[in-house]
Amino acid sequence: MALGVVAKAILLSAASATVEGFLGGGLGIAREMASPACPPPSARRSSSLASTASSTSPSSASTASSTAGGSEGGGIRGVIFDIDGTLADSWNLGYRATLTVLAEHRGEDPETYPLTAEEYHYGCRYTTPERLARHVGLDPADPSFDSVGEELGRKFDDYYVALVTKETAGFYDGIGDLLVRLNCGELSGSEGIDASDGGSESTGDGVQLGALTNACVAYAHAVLKANCPRHSSDVPPAPDAKDDSIYPRFSSIHGADSVPRPKPYGDGIRKCCEEMNLHPSQVIYVGDAPTDARAAVDAECRAAIGVLWGSNDEECLEKEEGFRALCGDVEELGRAIEKYL
Repeated sequence: MALGVVAKAILLSAASATVEGFLGGGLGIAREMASPACPPPSARRSSSLASTASSTSPSSASTASSTAGGSEGGGIRGVIFDIDGTLADSWNLGYRATLTVLAEHRGEDPETYPLTAEEYHYGCRYTTPERLARHVGLDPADPSFDSVGEELGRKFDDYYVALVTKETAGFYDGIGDLLVRLNCGELSGSEGIDASDGGSESTGDGVQLGALTNACVAYAHAVLKANCPRHSSDVPPAPDAKDDSIYPRFSSIHGADSVPRPKPYGDGIRKCCEEMNLHPSQVIYVGDAPTDARAAVDAECRAAIGVLWGSNDEECLEKEEGFRALCGDVEELGRAIEKYL
């Protein structure tokens, strides 16, 4: 089946679909993780990407407060965000596009292709080629795993990126405002960035913003532009001019195809930090997957913060020692970030 009008109609007809149960409990709850997000440099090993189980304290269920790590080494100077499931509510776009690509590969109907939403969400922790190879039943040890994954990945990227709009990949409620407030220095604790003091001249007065996804970099740019009125006709101009310029506020934007190694390695975070003229210890990373926490630890970020509205629930993310806090809504995410400003 061609990746054309019929497939696009299938995607758009299902754009408002929801799947219950994949998030699990925990929304509306921000939890302080019991173990440090990123241990002191002497205790870290960049090559160690395995997760170690950690627990949360029931008494901390209503707060995203951290321990002394929030003030260690001064306030942070940048925040790097994952995109799908963190900034953008794009799971249905990804799921439908995945069904279309896999169905074409096997000559089947996307509407009946045997891939559940839960399987799709689990696969999102991998890069696109690896995820798609796994979805067609290949094992990483299979000789054709890489070649099939790369072929499917190219088709997926071409199809997926072209379908990005505010409707299919819009920001979660409150995300746009949070990004602007961070970059403008409107959250408590953040002050103006002086370009002569390690800051980038391309940003506003608050912390610098970066984006890193395990999808292709073209997708990252497409989603950020789709949610910015200066670049997308889908978004009406905001009354406040500051809200009109989300995309240009990002000092660095990368995907799996623009960095040496994708998450769970820290290469992408380090690349973003290099372009932001910051050390990883001056940055926190925000994401919704185990690979996000592991990448932050590998890059030696100040900390990682997990969000519970994406592809993984609290039971999954609380096992990752890299996450200093887990946040159930955007307001709680803002408070968790404030601890580091």
